[in-house]
Amino acid sequence: QVQLVESGGGLVQAGGSLRLSCAASGRTFSRYHMGWLRQAPGKEREFVAVISWIGLTYYDDSVKGRFTISRDNAKNTIYLQMGSLKAEDTAVYYCAASDTLGYTPSDYDYWGQGTRVTVSS
Repeated sequence: QVQLVESGGGLVQAGGSLRLSCAASGRTFSRYHMGWLRQAPGKEREFVAVISWIGLTYYDDSVKGRFTISRDNAKNTIYLQMGSLKAEDTAVYYCAASDTLGYTPSDYDYWGQGTRVTVSS
């Protein structure tokens, strides 16, 4: 079992930056692939980025070049540095953990409660 708690969401102007954090506790964090996913109002949850347990990273095309996912295994924490934010990035952002390298919400076994990001245009 892994418990995940996100933080860092808020209101930001278009073009601005924000850093999300996700603190993990429970079973061995470093063995999990960790992802960020998001759900915009009225839309289905979607993949944003994932970092493997050895640090390989993958991004959805919509955020590639603007967002950076990272992890600090010593602190049991992952981050999502978001830049050049757009109104369409507005969503609730979820941190999630998986035993497999996942690119869809159904690939993930453990979820945080989410943190809301609102980008004003």
